[in-house]
Amino acid sequence: MTIARTPASRLSRRAPALLLLLAGLMAGTALPARAASFDCGAPKLPDEKAICVNRDLSELDVKMATLLDVLTHLVPMGQRGEIQDAQRAFLAYRATCKNRVTCIRKAYEGRIDQLNKGLQAIYARGPF
Repeated sequence: MTIARTPASRLSRRAPALLLLLAGLMAGTALPARAASFDCGAPKLPDEKAICVNRDLSELDVKMATLLDVLTHLVPMGQRGEIQDAQRAFLAYRATCKNRVTCIRKAYEGRIDQLNKGLQAIYARGPF
């Protein structure tokens, strides 16, 4: 007599491996830092390289890129140019930091503060 294997029995045999994979992913050890505003697969500049290898800087980049995207979608077309000019200025300033983590962090914190203030101004005007 043979015992039929059910999908549940196959899953239970794989459960330990799946749990280990899930635990590794949740701990962040299996995932490299990933920036949102540029490709970490081919960072070119020293500041980009520093961001790609530093999870805290990468998370600041993701936050900044997300806020920038939201803000540019909420403002009229005329203001988008101002936001883009400010973003170019931020990128130029960030580049002067080279690979200095503290300098890059402060640049991001300043830009994130600017973007948050822009969003707060919109929130104050609207019936949200």
